[in-house]
Amino acid sequence: MNPIAILADSTCDLSPELVLRHRIEILPLHVSFPNDSHDYRDGIDLQSEDVYRKAEESKSTPKTGALNVYELIEFFRVHIDRGEDVLFTGIGSGLSSTYQNALLAAQSFPEGRIEVVDSQNLSTGTGLLVLKMAALRDEGKDVHAIAKEVRGLVPYVSAKFCIDRLDYLYRGGRCSGLTMNLAHILHIHPVAKVIDNKLQVVRKVRGRYRRAVDAQLEEFEEDLPAIDPFALFVTDSGHMEGEDEYMLSKARERFDPERIYHTRAGCVVSSHCGPKTIGILYLLDPKKVRR
Repeated sequence: MNPIAILADSTCDLSPELVLRHRIEILPLHVSFPNDSHDYRDGIDLQSEDVYRKAEESKSTPKTGALNVYELIEFFRVHIDRGEDVLFTGIGSGLSSTYQNALLAAQSFPEGRIEVVDSQNLSTGTGLLVLKMAALRDEGKDVHAIAKEVRGLVPYVSAKFCIDRLDYLYRGGRCSGLTMNLAHILHIHPVAKVIDNKLQVVRKVRGRYRRAVDAQLEEFEEDLPAIDPFALFVTDSGHMEGEDEYMLSKARERFDPERIYHTRAGCVVSSHCGPKTIGILYLLDPKKVRR
């Protein structure tokens, strides 16, 4: 059995410490700005704070770009030439063309050497699956067995976020000016959840932002009997004004603190949601979920 290289794109939002500990290679997606010819690589040439600064200066939202087929071929080739099999996942196919491009790139190599898994998710919703891949690799499973098992877990990822301000979504064409203005006037904070490979608004919470944070924690409490103890993420986009510590403290009351990871969203995710966005993400145990 060949050794296995686990590759994930930068939207998985894993911390550098987790990436190093679990021997994961991160492939950067692209970010660009109006009136700026530079192509920035997420997490390499650009950090989230740079995104906010440039967005405020230009009063526009950056554009984000998928990994193209040529890039993926080059990333994959390094590992194939070393005699490693490749296991890749990234942002869901309903949110980016990266998955389809990875499938095309894999065709350039001998059959069976590369497995591409559609996370159908984003941020640490994908990151949870990446950590599962690493754990299964460390158990000695081959690349095909890992891919099969992780694909079976995809429907059991619970990923939800609350968003403080909608101007980033508006600038990116993801909500109307009317929706943005009404949300501002009425103090409405949407709670979005990944459902069927799409990020969908499931609640519109009116009032203080804390109420939207609590809405996520309420669902977390309801899910507790069925949550896989493997890992839980609290992931935010910065400028949280204490809401991140609040969510972490509540999660630690009910979940093993050693298995809770606090991470910062990268440039691609931050470009779409803006500052002061936070989510709680975990896996449900298929054996405990009522269908």
